Amino acid sequence: MRIFIAFEGSFESFEVSADETVQAVKLMIKDYFRIPVSEDEQGRRYLELRYAGAALEDSWSLADVGISFCSTLKCFVKEEDKPTLYVFNAVTQETMWIMENASLLGKKVSELRTLISLRCGFPVSVFCLRTPRGLEMYDCNTLRDYQADTGTTLRLDVWDGWKEFLMGCLLGQKLKVQRYLSNEKLVLKYQKRVALYIAAFYGYIELTEWALKQGAQPNQAVGAHPYRAWCQEALHADVSKCPVHAAAEAGQLLILKAFVNSSVLCLECRDAAGQTPLAIAFKHKHKDCGLYLLSKMWSTVSFLKISVPMRIYIKIKQWVLRAQSRNLYNTRLCGARVSGAKVGDTVMVDGFTKPKMTSKSWHKAENKDCQSTVGKLPPLKEQTASKKPINPLAIPQQDTREQTLRFPQLADTNTFSELQRRQQQNRKNMIATSRKKEKFIKNAYLPQVPLPPVSRVGYSHPSFYYAAPRADFLLSSSFTSFSEHSGRTPRENAIHCLAVASAFKEKRWLQQLGIARVLAKKSISNLTTQGGQTARENPLETAQEKSSQPQFG
Repeated sequence: MRIFIAFEGSFESFEVSADETVQAVKLMIKDYFRIPVSEDEQGRRYLELRYAGAALEDSWSLADVGISFCSTLKCFVKEEDKPTLYVFNAVTQETMWIMENASLLGKKVSELRTLISLRCGFPVSVFCLRTPRGLEMYDCNTLRDYQADTGTTLRLDVWDGWKEFLMGCLLGQKLKVQRYLSNEKLVLKYQKRVALYIAAFYGYIELTEWALKQGAQPNQAVGAHPYRAWCQEALHADVSKCPVHAAAEAGQLLILKAFVNSSVLCLECRDAAGQTPLAIAFKHKHKDCGLYLLSKMWSTVSFLKISVPMRIYIKIKQWVLRAQSRNLYNTRLCGARVSGAKVGDTVMVDGFTKPKMTSKSWHKAENKDCQSTVGKLPPLKEQTASKKPINPLAIPQQDTREQTLRFPQLADTNTFSELQRRQQQNRKNMIATSRKKEKFIKNAYLPQVPLPPVSRVGYSHPSFYYAAPRADFLLSSSFTSFSEHSGRTPRENAIHCLAVASAFKEKRWLQQLGIARVLAKKSISNLTTQGGQTARENPLETAQEKSSQPQFG
């Protein structure tokens, strides 16, 4: 069939077959227009084909996406720089691209952790970096010391048992955060500060209000994990960052307003570099946040007979707080202030203790939190005649050796058949209830896929127009091995294909639905067969039948 390619003002025709792949068409265009493409360590220069507003992948065939006779494809030449490093986040299961200069490889690990913290919103004290071999990277060393080169993939690991907690913070889910809090008092306080920091970075109002009510202060540094509190000199400089600094870096104006209303000391809170939230906001070019902080700094605080500038008021309040803390310290019975870890606390020594930052899930982490939530029964021991029962009311006063395990008497045949009939009836009721729930639950994924507008016209349409297409009909339930090979359930794969087809914005919705069906069936045939199309339907024939049928709507 003949298709047309639009490239830099020219319009040329090409003869291709319907089952030709997009990659083969790109090679034809490259040879015809003599387009230089390249790929090296610095970056790559490649071709991109677009049809109906969507970019085509190399593995697709023309028939899969509905490209028919005399269709027009747009060709573009694109250039992109390759990332210097890749960082795999063990919490979100996503890979971040570090698009920095190659000179980053000669810098210390601490600088890379600062960049990652600005990207993902994690405080530097909750994660560590590991090499592809699993070796932990320390802040004092350079990336070259760990043989990190361009294109190396590093791994971001967090504290064991913290994955679910941090995922709740990233999504702003207050209930999930509360569920996975620690039972240790010091760790619990630290988690509340971490939750406020991440909520400020992403702008979650509800989670921010909850953390403030729990006692976390916006002008209080997140600090280090209690297991690492003893080594203050070796800690990263950014452990002194506060939630108000994270809000200023991310440009979260509403969070900044909530912090300033909570405590005006946030205006003069400084990080390790001595920068105030005002300087940080202007550094990251957040104009609205900078103007708000600037207006607050130059405002006045009015009392009954006097008005004090905000800067003087903040200094007075800081002086009062220092005096109160000193007075509280003098009233204590202890003779000297204790800092860092105390006797009995858990500490971590780099290179000596067992690592506790391996991103284990909350259920698999072998820590005090999990052990405290799981009750263990004492071992079963035989009681001798000489031992007396502890609770005589719970155990009969007869000899325990003579006690035997008694089973209930066997019911007669009628009673057993009645019990079996009730069990079958309960099983049927449970199946009917689960089917009713599926009707409501299965529509939860539909907002991810755009639906056609509701028709308000009065004339009648064909009967199949009103049939609401479901995502379940895209895949057959007989492909039981599909989830094992693709990593997605048939339902998730159907939703993925609908989302991909929705990128063809110039197509009508029913045409997008046809493309999604072909892509879903093609993905099944690629996994269930090797070396050819042996599935139930041929995607090419299905696409041709779709193109020959009239379209409605």
